[in-house]
Amino acid sequence: MVFSSLFFMYFFLALVFLAYYLIKPLEQKNIVLIAASLFFYAWGEPVWVLMLVFSAWFNWQMALLIEKHRTDKSGKALVGLSLAVDLGLLIVFKYSGFLVENVNGLLRLSIPVPQITMPIGISFFTFQAISYIMDTYWETVQAQPRFRNFLLYLSLFPQLVAGPIVRYSVIEKEILTRTITPADVSEGAARAILGVSKKVILANNLYAIVEQFFGQDISGLSVMGTWYTVIVYSLYVYFDFSGYSDIAIGLGRMFGFHFDENFNYPFICKTISEFWQRWHISLSSFFRDYLFYVPIFGKQRKYLNLFLVWFCTGMWHGASWNFIFWGLYFGIFIFIETKIGKKRMKKWNKFLTHLYSKAIIIVGFGIFYFTDLSQLGQFFLNITGISMLTSGASFTDILTWHSLLNNLFLILFAIAVSMPLLPKVKYFFNEWGNNTVFTVGKIGGAIGCCILLIISSILLVNSTTNPFLYFRF
Repeated sequence: MVFSSLFFMYFFLALVFLAYYLIKPLEQKNIVLIAASLFFYAWGEPVWVLMLVFSAWFNWQMALLIEKHRTDKSGKALVGLSLAVDLGLLIVFKYSGFLVENVNGLLRLSIPVPQITMPIGISFFTFQAISYIMDTYWETVQAQPRFRNFLLYLSLFPQLVAGPIVRYSVIEKEILTRTITPADVSEGAARAILGVSKKVILANNLYAIVEQFFGQDISGLSVMGTWYTVIVYSLYVYFDFSGYSDIAIGLGRMFGFHFDENFNYPFICKTISEFWQRWHISLSSFFRDYLFYVPIFGKQRKYLNLFLVWFCTGMWHGASWNFIFWGLYFGIFIFIETKIGKKRMKKWNKFLTHLYSKAIIIVGFGIFYFTDLSQLGQFFLNITGISMLTSGASFTDILTWHSLLNNLFLILFAIAVSMPLLPKVKYFFNEWGNNTVFTVGKIGGAIGCCILLIISSILLVNSTTNPFLYFRF
């Protein structure tokens, strides 16, 4: 089931919300959320919902055992077993075909390549389970004694299939006791509407441009056309994924849960390190806490850990070499910035640091897009201008100019929305003004949300299925 669908917005969510608020006891509210979450997942994955339940049951049991045996040697063995099963399932379902293909190519074998359908959201709920196991072992959280409560944590539908990766410690208390105010509902709904609007109004229209140019052989694409399209693709990925995160955070708040932020206007960054402090925060913080700072072979090895973090970041995104290259590509620049040092980089010209960071980020999104390595190679020939020498490609072309002029308002609006303008407007109405200004802001915000919801709903009437990009991860 897709958040950006009329069925979800006006039928599923409406029924769940009504049932949730008609029931008073918190335990029964939790049962409603569990039932809704399993139905939500089974809507598109009727078979794999059993694996989701198994993952929840297995990790719940293991955490209880780990807490009991934390101080003896069997505690580490139980952690190892938990990680082996969780990562083993992830490898089987997500990477087995990729691994067999590469073994066949390397050793010239003919092992049949397994065709296994990957359960939606497996990367997200597996990482949540791993964080819970490690936090239990490290005594950051206490093991949840009731399976029902842990199943709610792992399967909660707002963040189940595409994140953010919510740690148990974030909602541990809210599972057992939470109060929901009218402000929670209204602000959560506004956040969710903003996320839907990002997806339907911006991301979907931006992707139509990307498909026009990158959806075919790009060997004849001009240098300007390549830069233009990859910039649009960067904006698309941001609005598609941050839109989903906004919906997840908003829906969570409507039901009394406060998830951590997953994006913090990443395109205002001055360095690549800062970009990853603002982009997909739940994933980057996961690798920071559970891999980068973990002693390898009894000792923390900074640069080995750094390599592992970015190799795993790439692999997490997909079973394809371009994702590995993408992760290591950013890892190289993180390494360079680490060697230069933050103090030195702060002295650099601000315009140049913005130019440097945006160029690296935009090229990175090109690596992210092309799973076909031959097309990826052509992308680098195009974007560097080498294709002008090797194949006589043009610097610019009429089709690119025509597309740019036709979509100029959309692109400029997308760039503006990717900047932290909305928080400043909200701050003005909430903090700077008097009661009259505050009231005008509240009424204006409500009217704006209604307009966005109406526009998004109209655009969804005749649209086909438009899943979020990170569903496939």
